[in-house]
Amino acid sequence: MTMVVRIMGEGQFEVDESILTRLNELDNQIVAEVERDNEARFRELLHEMIELVKREAKPLDVSKIVNSDVIIPPHDLSLEEAKKIFKGEGIIPD
Repeated sequence: MTMVVRIMGEGQFEVDESILTRLNELDNQIVAEVERDNEARFRELLHEMIELVKREAKPLDVSKIVNSDVIIPPHDLSLEEAKKIFKGEGIIPD
């Protein structure tokens, strides 16, 4: 199973199940850190999530227009904005 993941401002990537599992773990950790108001750890985890996709997923051709299954916010997302996005199941449903 593959999914299309968009990193805001950086493009779309095809993500396989093994990467998606790791992304979901990071997503759940981000939700917990945002709930704790731990901005430093939230930023580390968001950076790790973005870098994981960029390093291990397959970039999609920019000329292709494909619906994204998951949208990862940009690395400069504020903690206040994160509270609106990373809640409940986060950005990746369990």
